[in-house]
Amino acid sequence: MDTDLDALAELARRFFEKECAPNEDRWGRQHHIDREVWNRAGELGLLCLSIPEEYGGGGGTFAHEAVALTEQVRGLAPSLGNPVHSGIVAHYVLAYGTEEQKRAWLPKMASGEIVGAIAMTEPGTGSDLQGIKTKAVQSGDQYVINGAKTFITNGYLADLVIVAVKTGEGKGAESVSLIAVETDRDGFRRGRNLEKIGQHGQDTCELFFDDVRVPRSNLLGTTEGLGFIQLMQQLPQERLILGVIAAAAIEKTVELTLAYTKERQAFGKPIFNFQNTQFTLAECDTIKTIAWSFVDDCVTKHLRGELDVPTAAKAKWWLTEQQCKVADECLQLFGGYGYMTEYPIARFYADARIQKIYGGTNEIMKLIIGRSL
Repeated sequence: MDTDLDALAELARRFFEKECAPNEDRWGRQHHIDREVWNRAGELGLLCLSIPEEYGGGGGTFAHEAVALTEQVRGLAPSLGNPVHSGIVAHYVLAYGTEEQKRAWLPKMASGEIVGAIAMTEPGTGSDLQGIKTKAVQSGDQYVINGAKTFITNGYLADLVIVAVKTGEGKGAESVSLIAVETDRDGFRRGRNLEKIGQHGQDTCELFFDDVRVPRSNLLGTTEGLGFIQLMQQLPQERLILGVIAAAAIEKTVELTLAYTKERQAFGKPIFNFQNTQFTLAECDTIKTIAWSFVDDCVTKHLRGELDVPTAAKAKWWLTEQQCKVADECLQLFGGYGYMTEYPIARFYADARIQKIYGGTNEIMKLIIGRSL
């Protein structure tokens, strides 16, 4: 942290605490945030923090993204899908887009005028990206896209979706390409907004592509067949984002539980005074300390360009496992109140579970690590 990051943290904290957190219950009921929240975040400069200023971004680094992620968790405002929008989608455009693509899309993403999503998962394909069925066929100077995607974060409000498709006649990784699709094109439609265990206010839906025509210039990269490589290059940052969220969630969970157990009385004394409570919280607080140390080390490596794929996989699986463990242990200390959704601990518990699944399941993370040994 430095003075610049401290100032960003204060700005982000005010935004999430005052403009997002009070609306979380309502957003949870409607299963998506209000569209204008994206514009407000853009006005404040909280979107695309690590995108260069020449493309409308904040001109910062991943450290700026990490600060915003952390304050979003601390502010009890999980529903804004900015981690996907700014930390993932914008960086695909920045890394692989043409100059024309970057100037067309990134400034509007930074302002909140465009909401970004990335569509990899399909109804029959999760972590096995080589098995996708969505196809893009060349037709003159256009691609015609047909297929379906599911579990797409920001899908309900997205204006621009980066879609993993099969191109050409090849099989496996060499036939995967990434194509950007504007959602106002004919043949694109959104399915239902999916009902989830947690993260109720974050829109997640199915997307359908029925003869959607886009210019061939919407291909990300110089040629077809680079999509799998592009995904592999960007996934470490995505997994580090999940690790940062996990560490911040562990911290906030412990903080909430400490406050509750020191206030709640049982058998004539605060719950905190019982040895079991202190032992449980001692373990959770230790996990919190280790989690932040690990995250800080990974962020430092990433800023130097030294975060490798196995280390990102270690961060993703271990931190999200600990997030779920700490949420479960701390919820128990709330007793019956921990099962009530009006208590933030219940939301932390429900929201944590998906962390072990998206971004590549934790089982896939262990395979990646195992192959590197």
